[in-house]
Amino acid sequence: MTKVIMSDFQSLGLTGRILTALTKAGYTAPTPIQAQAIPLVIEGRDIVGLAQTGTGKTLAFAAPILDRLSRNTTPAPVRGTRVLILAPTRELAGQIATSFGTYGAGLNLRVVMVCGGAKIGGQIRQLERGAHILVATPGRLIDLMEQRAVSLDKVETLILDEADQMLDLGFIHALRAIAKNVPSKRQTLFFSATMPKAVESLAATFLRNPASVSVAPPATTAGRIEQRVCFVEQAEKLSLLVEKIREPELRSAIVFTRTKHGADAVVKRLAKADIDSVAIHGNKSQSQREKALDAFKAGRVPILVATDIAARGIHVDGLTHVINYDLPDVPEQFVHRIGRTARAGNSGVAISFCSRDERGTLRAIEKLTGLKLAPNGVILPDEPLRKPGKPQGNRSGNRSGNRSGNDDRNSDRNGGRSGGYQGGQKSEAKSGAQSGRPHRKGPPGGGAQSSGQRPQQSGNGSARPRRFKERADA
Repeated sequence: MTKVIMSDFQSLGLTGRILTALTKAGYTAPTPIQAQAIPLVIEGRDIVGLAQTGTGKTLAFAAPILDRLSRNTTPAPVRGTRVLILAPTRELAGQIATSFGTYGAGLNLRVVMVCGGAKIGGQIRQLERGAHILVATPGRLIDLMEQRAVSLDKVETLILDEADQMLDLGFIHALRAIAKNVPSKRQTLFFSATMPKAVESLAATFLRNPASVSVAPPATTAGRIEQRVCFVEQAEKLSLLVEKIREPELRSAIVFTRTKHGADAVVKRLAKADIDSVAIHGNKSQSQREKALDAFKAGRVPILVATDIAARGIHVDGLTHVINYDLPDVPEQFVHRIGRTARAGNSGVAISFCSRDERGTLRAIEKLTGLKLAPNGVILPDEPLRKPGKPQGNRSGNRSGNRSGNDDRNSDRNGGRSGGYQGGQKSEAKSGAQSGRPHRKGPPGGGAQSSGQRPQQSGNGSARPRRFKERADA
């Protein structure tokens, strides 16, 4: 008798056409979150799914949903949808829609994405034909509902991806308004890498007798990420960033800042150091954000500078580094930020810059993640070092002291004390980029310097930093 060996995905109960699409997309075996969640979704259970970033949560709900739709060929409802997926940012919504198109190739299912930043007229025309799957940001979906361009009375499955960030961005009222327009008899799925108490309360109002799927403790970081912390004065962060980017091991990186203004300031400073970079944040138009992401993903620009809107939904093959230029005010965001690297079984490096007044934040991140980030010998405070009425970090008086986490606030955060320190020790070294003199492109990895070029003035002697040259097609 011939022994039939079933693939792992096949053993989960997915149909042949889904299996074919997954094979073509390069998926061979399910991750733990996929192996546990897919059978439950097929059964129709409500789910709260928790897993580390980069472990395949999108496929965990996309594959069984596509499987169900392919078995039941009911047409897409006019100005409606059978499956509604809510995501906090345009970037994440776009990636989810792309993933559904990839996993559902050949199924003849209509996937529509609606989000802010794009003209609403074109989205209204798309919805006139209806959708099997609608991926939306909450704000734009409310706009379309108010214009009666979309009806949610045919929704069979409601999915909230990264619900914790939707709460952070103030979407709670929009979520409740949307839920009132979705049939009470439905399947509801929550997926995230973190599940704070506020999200647990929200989940309780949305789900019925949910199954909990957790393959790692909430807020656990990926094991293949090498963590590094650099203790540095705020005024020296830009110079340190230039040094880190020029290290040969860094091929591409996302640099996270706390504010939109800070992201733009970093891009300008990197340009002066002859390092090509692009920024994305909430003040950029949708076309600007898409153009920047396309250039970064295609490798035309090696550095993406972003606020926390890029902490989720950004997948770049081969991303080697994530740099926390500013530590996030919300510790959970640290998990999502560094989860942009070490995805799909790869390894990566996360570097966090920590100024004196960010040490309390670092301690909170360590407590949340269970990681020991600070080097031995560095004592972190029980409370933030800033005392009431005595803001620290800027003797020139340029700092506002506002650490509310609002991305709209004005905060260059580049003022501060002179002299940097890493690992608690003072550093007298200054990079060549600090002098404003650009370096000519040398051999890969920063080889010998070209004739006539001054050596870099740093503690590394005459070692030449690598330059990321701007390209014409960036």
